[in-house]
Amino acid sequence: MTATTIPQLVRQAAERFGAAEAVVDPSGDGKARRVSFTALASLVRRAAAGCLARGVEPGDRVAVWGPNSLEWVVAALGALSAGAALVPLNTRFKGAEAAYILDKSRARFTFVSPPFLGNDYAAMLGESGGAHCDVVLLDETLWSQDDGDDVTKRIDAVAPDDIGDVIFTSGTTGRPKGVVTTHAQTLRVFDTWSDVVGLTEGDRYLVVNPFFHTFGYKAGIIACLLRGATVVPQPVFDVATTLDLVGRERITVLPGPPTLYQSILDATDRSAADLSSLRLAVTGAAVVPVALVERMRDELTFDTVLTAYGLTEATGTATMCRRDDDAVTIATTSGRAIPDTEVQVVDSDNNALPAGQAGEVVVRGYNVMRGYFEDPQATAETIDSDGWLHTGDVGVLDERGNLRITDRLKDMYVVGGFNAYPAEIEQILATHPSVSESAVVGVPDDRLGEVGKAFVVARPGAAVDPDEVIAFARERMANYKVPRAVEVVESLPRNA
Repeated sequence: MTATTIPQLVRQAAERFGAAEAVVDPSGDGKARRVSFTALASLVRRAAAGCLARGVEPGDRVAVWGPNSLEWVVAALGALSAGAALVPLNTRFKGAEAAYILDKSRARFTFVSPPFLGNDYAAMLGESGGAHCDVVLLDETLWSQDDGDDVTKRIDAVAPDDIGDVIFTSGTTGRPKGVVTTHAQTLRVFDTWSDVVGLTEGDRYLVVNPFFHTFGYKAGIIACLLRGATVVPQPVFDVATTLDLVGRERITVLPGPPTLYQSILDATDRSAADLSSLRLAVTGAAVVPVALVERMRDELTFDTVLTAYGLTEATGTATMCRRDDDAVTIATTSGRAIPDTEVQVVDSDNNALPAGQAGEVVVRGYNVMRGYFEDPQATAETIDSDGWLHTGDVGVLDERGNLRITDRLKDMYVVGGFNAYPAEIEQILATHPSVSESAVVGVPDDRLGEVGKAFVVARPGAAVDPDEVIAFARERMANYKVPRAVEVVESLPRNA
């Protein structure tokens, strides 16, 4: 029987793959923690029992705030097994940013990691104010609760069309919106994704992409459960650590943004590392030079290098290259629509455009979100009456249906794989006591693809120190959102 929900998938993976390693967490005190598929299913049941003991009811939301770890996997899958919808929180958020999402989603409680890289998540929530939910520490107490028939009944009660997650993604209005997708959507999309990329049983998958991101969670944890691959979570990218882990754990699958591979290729000690096990890379989220794809194949032993295009509103995946595509197709396009979905390029009147003409990219199919959480107006503005998801991205289709993203209708820009939205950043800069107004734009950056630059107008009688504005921003927003440069101008240009 094929699993139709994520809790069923956890149970099925234990039955299919048993004693094989499901998670290898290298972040312990010098010794990796190794958990089999059977053991993982047991830990997840115990975490689910803990959720039930804390009053979780079917349909509640449970948040997880912490870096990639075994505990994150167990907490997320435990919440889902208790019938809750998962709300992942970006580890780069400040307290107020996280509190807004917790309040908006009305999360029952939040799993938070112990302090990490100087971030005390529990303390940040305590200082942020607001009516956000209770905090539960992400540690081994997760699996201290004995499970029983109540857990089995709750797992069996979860339905394919139940909400599996509410993943918040910012919009041009400056307020994050919760993207709602179901268990069935996630399983179908990432079963397809796993087929297209060639993920197989026994693969060892280094997950550098953060679990709070659709890719890290779904193309990482869920895909590995579907195929019997081992998840090796890396909490934060560090090239020396990555090189060590690839050799030590015989990593075969290493997805990431182009900057990850560029950092590996440029590492001075790369020649001393054993990278011979690498076979599969999946990249995107930024411009991918043809030369980079060729170097990844020639110098890093990858047999397969693929690029793809997706967004949270399309359950993370809309188009993908295929394994037999040439290097130019892989580098210059994001591939073709995944099976049983449609991708078109349309003009301002929603008329489909022929190959070679630029227009807005629209997506239709089973991968399109159910909508934005409790926001019917925003949903109607994004998904039209014919079921087309309007991405806000501008692209061109070639004669074979390969998509090339050329621009954005929205003001969004991408910083090292993370979407940054000027309106959200400008709202925070507007609270600076010396700033009257600001305009934030993306500018090219060799390492991250794009970074933010803010043009600010001073309040009457005030002086603006650019370095101080940047410091102000760092205290109030995730690092990828912080403008790297601030230019003071007398006024901002305006249209009619």
